Amino acid sequence: MPASGPHPLNSESLAGGIEGVELPAYDRSAASTGIVHFGVGGFHRAHQAMVLDDLMRAGLALDWGICGVGVLPVDARMRDVMREQDCLYTLVEKHPDGSREARVIGSILEYLYAPDDPETVLEKLADPATRIVSLTITEGGYNFDQVTGEFDAADRAVRADLEDLAVPGTVFGLVAEGLQRRRERGIPPFTVMSCDNIQGNGDVARTMFCAFADLKEPGLGEWMRANVAFPNSMVDRITPVTTDDDRTEIAERFGIADGWPVVCEPFFQWVLEDHFPLGRPPYEEAGVQVVSDVEPYELMKLRLLNASHQGMCYFGYLSGYRYAHEATGDPAIAGFLRRYMDEEATPTLKPLPGVDLEEYKTTLIERFANPEIRDTLARLCAESSDRIPKWLVPVVRENLATGGPVRLSAAIVASWARYAEGVDETGEPIAVVDRLADQLIPVARSQRDDPLAFLRNRALFGRLAEHPAFTDAYRAALERLWVVGAHRTVQELATG
Repeated sequence: MPASGPHPLNSESLAGGIEGVELPAYDRSAASTGIVHFGVGGFHRAHQAMVLDDLMRAGLALDWGICGVGVLPVDARMRDVMREQDCLYTLVEKHPDGSREARVIGSILEYLYAPDDPETVLEKLADPATRIVSLTITEGGYNFDQVTGEFDAADRAVRADLEDLAVPGTVFGLVAEGLQRRRERGIPPFTVMSCDNIQGNGDVARTMFCAFADLKEPGLGEWMRANVAFPNSMVDRITPVTTDDDRTEIAERFGIADGWPVVCEPFFQWVLEDHFPLGRPPYEEAGVQVVSDVEPYELMKLRLLNASHQGMCYFGYLSGYRYAHEATGDPAIAGFLRRYMDEEATPTLKPLPGVDLEEYKTTLIERFANPEIRDTLARLCAESSDRIPKWLVPVVRENLATGGPVRLSAAIVASWARYAEGVDETGEPIAVVDRLADQLIPVARSQRDDPLAFLRNRALFGRLAEHPAFTDAYRAALERLWVVGAHRTVQELATG
């Protein structure tokens, strides 16, 4: 670290260069905004914003800069950091051998916090220069019923936005009003590009945003269905939560005082449906796979990577591990994950031209085992009610329909049910982070008397509790978790 200490990250501090750090090699003042992005978190900044930065460094897409938008109270902190740092931040790739690659990303040109000034956000959405509105609002941000798939109009924030003359406060309200203004002014609609971990994320976004519009403004929903593009995409990069240790390391190693840097693994993948009526950046020039059909790739990722995260996290946490690399470094857990991928997930996948599935699965285990990422199991265990139904339950349903095996998938669900009891194997409390925690924990604690109690939640599992092929395996795994513990259970599952 320089003798004078780390330099605060901003446009002025970049002028003299930073040793060992790649800086934006383009004039940010000459760039302009073409994308409005909702949900400026770590993943977006390690993924979509990085791609735009790559293109800008190559002299491309300088009219496709990003305007980030925050909607939730927690986004106020991002507003403050973006303001202090001129929307710059450090992205650090952590390699398994301990080496680091650091760069400063400059593709986010401005940041707006909607609660401060919703009108400015609405006018940014209505601006003809805005041609794409992208989303990383998390799996739970699309506000749909887990079983019916319908839009939840009873949500309190949504109800407030549906009131007459309401100032929009949700992403639904803001996007719908932005599109309504464009419609009234004769401006072609922007493309809505979802980048969240949901199968058919563009299709889901179309259904939810149009359903909101139906309720808000007569005719708007139908106009959106006919005129607004919602391309599907598949995104992949492990991006753990930034810690104070990360900030300290970046300050000491690179001499940068960054209020909210991003750390990530070296691996990166983005598969994107090519459906952008108002144009798009030349994403393929930065390693994005632009295709006509994303579904085979997203099924691969959701059912292998995402579902395997769930297969690792509960067994790992209950076995005493706290990080993904620790859990995957255990041969029993790694073996269990590979068996799940090979025997239950892979048979449900569609043909994947140009993809070596065996290599992909091997790479997944290696990625999980990267000790430098320090991805916490607590993060992977969080919000399971938004994850298991989307990533694992579809695998179970397809295998039940074809007579395929479900023993390992049932064990993953059982490990979640055991984790949701909120007490580990040493009697220590588990902080269960889930939007349904108040419902799930009491039910999980009742399952020692009623082993299928957790599974009877139809909003999460549909009718799985009525399938003996699944419930027999589920009960057996739950019983072993109680009797011999998580580690012995996963050892048995990995080998027999």
